[in-house]
Amino acid sequence: MTVKTAAQLVQEAKGSIENLTPDQVEAELSSGKAKLVDVRDAPELMAGTIPGSIHASRGMLEFYADPSSPYHKAELDPGDRIILHCASGGRSALAANALKALGYGNIAHLDGGFKAWQAAGKPVDG
Repeated sequence: MTVKTAAQLVQEAKGSIENLTPDQVEAELSSGKAKLVDVRDAPELMAGTIPGSIHASRGMLEFYADPSSPYHKAELDPGDRIILHCASGGRSALAANALKALGYGNIAHLDGGFKAWQAAGKPVDG
């Protein structure tokens, strides 16, 4: 078995998913056709959130996203356009791959995460 680093896993994930810029995410959210899912851990939310985002921590994401799970969040539907973000883009890339495996077909992530969103001067709650 080949051992990989976390950075290698993230790079592989980014190579197999749609990577969006803050401007692209903002445009999709403005259209009303996409849901933004924040996979950061609860303490990280103290730094602020992207308006309208749904919180689903990375540790529980698969359970929240699986319609057959008792933890399923109704806001997460495999037929919806889902854009994921974390703090800097690593966890959300891995999470996007996990949702693809659960049958989510229209998945993307905010490359650079919340930090890129803030650096681009996009709106933040909190």
